[in-house]
Parts: sequence; C-alpha cells; structure tokens
Amino acid sequence: MKKQVGFIGLGIMGKPMALNLLKAGQTVIAYDINKEAVQEVVSLGGVDATSLEEVAKQSDVIITMLPSAKHVKEVVLGEDGLIHYAKAGTIIIDMSSLSPVDSIEIATALEQKELAMLDAPVSGGEPKAIDGTLSIMVGGKPEHFESVKSIFDTLGENTILVGGNGSGATAKLANQIIVNLNIAAMSEALVLATKAGIDVKKMYEAIRGGLAGSTVLDAKVPLILERNFVPGGRIDINMKDITNVMDTAHSIGVPLPLTSQLLEIFHALTVDGKSRDDHGGIVQYYEKLANVEVGGKNVESTKL
Repeated sequence: MKKQVGFIGLGIMGKPMALNLLKAGQTVIAYDINKEAVQEVVSLGGVDATSLEEVAKQSDVIITMLPSAKHVKEVVLGEDGLIHYAKAGTIIIDMSSLSPVDSIEIATALEQKELAMLDAPVSGGEPKAIDGTLSIMVGGKPEHFESVKSIFDTLGENTILVGGNGSGATAKLANQIIVNLNIAAMSEALVLATKAGIDVKKMYEAIRGGLAGSTVLDAKVPLILERNFVPGGRIDINMKDITNVMDTAHSIGVPLPLTSQLLEIFHALTVDGKSRDDHGGIVQYYEKLANVEVGGKNVESTKL
C-alpha cells in the first residue's frame, strides 16, 4: 500500500534510502538542512518540505535518519517538533542509532499524543543502503510494524521485529559491538601479517573461505589495502554508538572489557584527526603502534 512518507535526514545513509522509496512508487516528502540533498531527491520525484510542520502535516509515516539522540529529540519532541503537528495515528520510524533509553523516552511521549513510534536502526552501511539490502532491527508494537512492512521491505532484505520499543535499539548496540570488534581484530591480524613481511592480499584470500571469513572481512580488507577510508560508517558515528553501548551496559550491570578498549581506540583515532574516516580506519591505530602501513609503504617490516 502506497503511503505519504516523510523522510528527515538525507545523509550518507538517508539519501539512498529515500531514493529507493521513490523508485518503489512511494511519495517522499524530503527534509534536511542540506538543501542540495533535498533538491536531489526532489529532482527524482520527491516533495520539498521547508519545515518539520510541512513534513508532519503531509505524511502518514515519517522516517528519521539522524546523527544522534540530540538531533532526533529536537526533530521529534522539540519546540517545532513533529509531535506538535503530526496527525493522530502517524507512525514515526526512527532509523538512527540511539540508546534504548532514548528510544523508549521518545516512544512514550509520542504515545501520549496518539502517535506511534518504531525504533528501526539498520546495519549494512552505505552500499546496502544504496542497493536496498539493509538489515533492519525493529522495536515497537506488532500492528504498527505490519502496517509499514512494505516500507521496510523496500529498504532492506532482512527486517525483524525484535520486541517492544527499545528492542531494535538494543539489537543495534549488539550489532555495533560485533562489527567494530571484528574490524579491530581484523586490523590486528593485518598489521601482524604486514610486519611479518607476508603478502597480505594473498593471506586474505587464503583465510576468507575459512572460519575467519566474514562479511566484515570482505567489506573492509579490500578498502584497507587500497588505503580507502572514505566513510560508509564514520569513526565518530561508531564512537557515539559504542559510547551508547557502554552507557547501557553499565546501567544494567554488564561488564564489556573488549568494547571498553575499543572505545578508547576510537578516542585515540579522534585525537589523531581520523574521526571522519570510515571505521575500517581502525587499522590506523594498530599501524601507528607497530610502525607499518597495511597495503602501503611499510615504514618498518620484519621478514620471518
């Protein structure tokens, strides 16, 4: 069923998602402070909204894809937020990566205004946002989920209702632990192989079909070997997610020793001016420690 879909946040992930909705025949009402991104969506059939009020009044469903909880709360609950203008029964789908505490707070406020919320963060990065094959983990009521399932099917190939509000956000935190620690472990291995003087590309080809193989390995190693750290998932955004992980874990009594070390690695990379690099750039932390460069000119290497 076709719906009027408001889309707020046309960044690295949001813009290709909005374009996929247009391709599927949905009406997309676009809003972003980046007017060039809005005009690109409008040029392909989207509707230009000049305010959050316009988005709210024209939409049956509103998707937010924003950098942080601060931005989502301002857009949804702020003085000029969606909550003041949206029609009763409107479903707001937040596809950003928030803490479950923030997601539940927003959902509770919306419910008091006869509005619904689904927290529906995604995994897969820019490539999967572009080709519409994201993994989407959803928290909220089943009836709200079913009413917008066609939208999720357009944006992703694997969408699961995990549980009530906050459940999708919690699943995303778990996802971010696995993805980013995987990159960190991979980085340690690549730096070891480089320092030992073996052909890292051949090593990658040798191990990728075994138990060490993973989607992360195949997505990030080729880019690291090319020294390509153009962001699909930026270090500063992932640092925000891992900060949410640690805050949530501490609040419920879960020690996360590996993840806490990962957060310090992100802070070190930020101080080193790498915050806007792709999170595959975690390898640069280990390279600096070992004084080598994977896929580039090695400052120092030791042949076995």
